[in-house]
Order: sequence, then structure tokens, then C-alpha cells
Amino acid sequence: MPSGIPVDQTPHPCPYLPGREAVLPLRWYREPIEPREFDRLLAHADRRVGRTMYRPSCPSCTECKGIRVPISEFEPSKSQRKAWRRNQDVRVLAGPPKVDDEHLALFNRHKLERGLSDRPTSAGHYRNWLTVTCTRTIETRYLVGDKLIGVGIVDLGDRDASSVYFYFDPDEDRRSLGVFSVLAEIAWLKSKGYRYYYLGLYVKDCAQLSYKARYTPHERLEDGVWVRHG
Repeated sequence: MPSGIPVDQTPHPCPYLPGREAVLPLRWYREPIEPREFDRLLAHADRRVGRTMYRPSCPSCTECKGIRVPISEFEPSKSQRKAWRRNQDVRVLAGPPKVDDEHLALFNRHKLERGLSDRPTSAGHYRNWLTVTCTRTIETRYLVGDKLIGVGIVDLGDRDASSVYFYFDPDEDRRSLGVFSVLAEIAWLKSKGYRYYYLGLYVKDCAQLSYKARYTPHERLEDGVWVRHG
């Protein structure tokens, strides 16, 4: 099985909690990671960026916790069911990830108009972050008619899957597409017999990450043990 080559473990300001220092050691994979090995890495709360994997290893903080949903047990809340009904006109297609003018324009609108960045992302950066991969990666496309209104990037292991990123048309904010994408991807994974849907990292005091606790039941990696919540 391939092992990752350490490439960077430079401390830097934490992107989630102001005033803290983060260490996210990156490991680069020359060869694809086997599906069962990818499941094992996800169980350690690993995340993927391009052909690298990482997990938080901050010396003075343990607030980042992996979070996953047991797919067969998931029960949407009342508000999540409303988001599902609100988007019944949306077609969801799964296929290989790609970068083209349509994808890049939507990605940059999402980042710039929602205040997530102050400069546009290039096609090369998008490709190296989201479509170049060390595992099996798919793209979920959300369309109304022929108009692309959302894109999700999902990594697949043998029995488990990980949500990498989701972006959408800011003009469609009323649809709660972020919620709908989680529900749609869980439904798709359930139809394929997957076990866990990893939502990335949960940080209690970071609104950008704490919302993930609304998907129940879920499990969080606490002191090396997956603990059930909800």
C-alpha cells in the first residue's frame, strides 16, 4: 500500500479559531490510495487536498474533531426535510470532477460574493485542489433545467465517503443548497451501500464548522474514539 511522503508541517494561524496556531501536516501520495486504506485514513479524520492528505496535529489545541454520519441511521430534521422539498426541481448528476469555464465562474462567484475570498481562483489552482486526487473522486452537479447552480466534490473509499467541498450560485441562496447537497449525497451513497459519510472537521466555537452537528445521528472523534451524538 502506498504511504504518504511528508511535505509540510509549518505552523500557521488557525483558520477556525482566532489567536491560535495550527499544524496540519501534509502527506503527498504518488500512487492512488487503495479504497480500504482510504476508509482507514478517514477513520483517523484525515482530509484530502489534491494528492495530499492531512489531519490536524496542533500542539496546544484539540478543538478540531472529525465528524461522520452513519448513513443507514440518518434521520433528517424538520428544517432539512423542508430544504429537500424546496429543491425537488433540481437534478443531481454524479460523474468525474472537471474544471471548465462554467465551473470556475460559479466557484468564483460563490467565493467572492459570499466574502470567502478577496481574489478569484485560477483554473490551475482549482484543478490542483479539487480534481487532481489520490483516491476515487466524483463530482455531484446540481442543475435547474440546463443551468448549473451547485457543485459538490466527494471522495470515495470502499465503504465510506468524504465530502470535500460544495459551492453554489449565490442567487439561489433561498434554496438552502448546502443542506440539500448533504441530503442528496447521503441519499446517493445510501443507494450504493456506503457506511459512513464524513463531513470533515467539527469545531464547536466556529460557525463555519459547528453547523455540521445538525445532521443526526452523527459521531465525533474525541480523544481517539468515535462518540455518538444525537
